[in-house]
Amino acid sequence: MTEFKGSGKVADCSLSGFVPSIPSNQTQLTIPSNLDPEFIGLAFGVQNYTCASSNNFTNVGAIAELIDISCFVEVPLFDTIQNQLFTAWDQLSQSMSIQQVLDFVHSLNPPANLAQHYFVPNPVTGQGISPKWDFTSNGKFEGNPDAFIVGKGNGTLPSPDDSKKDVTWLEVLNAEGKVAAELFRFDTVGGQPPSSCTYGKDSDIAVTYAAKYSEYSIFNAHR
Repeated sequence: MTEFKGSGKVADCSLSGFVPSIPSNQTQLTIPSNLDPEFIGLAFGVQNYTCASSNNFTNVGAIAELIDISCFVEVPLFDTIQNQLFTAWDQLSQSMSIQQVLDFVHSLNPPANLAQHYFVPNPVTGQGISPKWDFTSNGKFEGNPDAFIVGKGNGTLPSPDDSKKDVTWLEVLNAEGKVAAELFRFDTVGGQPPSSCTYGKDSDIAVTYAAKYSEYSIFNAHR
């Protein structure tokens, strides 16, 4: 596995042979056949939306925390852990903001604390925003400036579970950073906005979600 200076391995347990459960009849997401994932991250957070002039909510970013669950891929809980986390997080979000929760998680600094997910200006075009998964601020990779990925979309798949409620599954390629070459979002729960809104009247909204992320790396931060 890829190692970072002073921090150890990306995942604590071997993921040799692990393949995310992606519907076999789809062609939008292509799982690498010659690589094992470096980690499986379980995320909880919010998808952020604003009401566009078309009277539909438009995604304007997200913020989430990733927890390393690589050591749980062989246990029965793994298949549904995102549902259980979503239920707990959705209830907690009624009394605490995502930033308050993240501040609390970071103050504890548990070993399983893996990365933060948020959006930054597009590093390629300078226009719009791009998703970033940041491993640099705490935990295993604290202080390593190369331990992040800024991604560019390479494929989307409507959730096969409930596309009206759950955000899409994604394949993301590296645009910047050295922690990953490719990343997938799957097993999503929640995150979709209402089907319509009234431009100029409805406020921005944050919709709770949970998901799994798998990361495939051919990079080494010592470069």
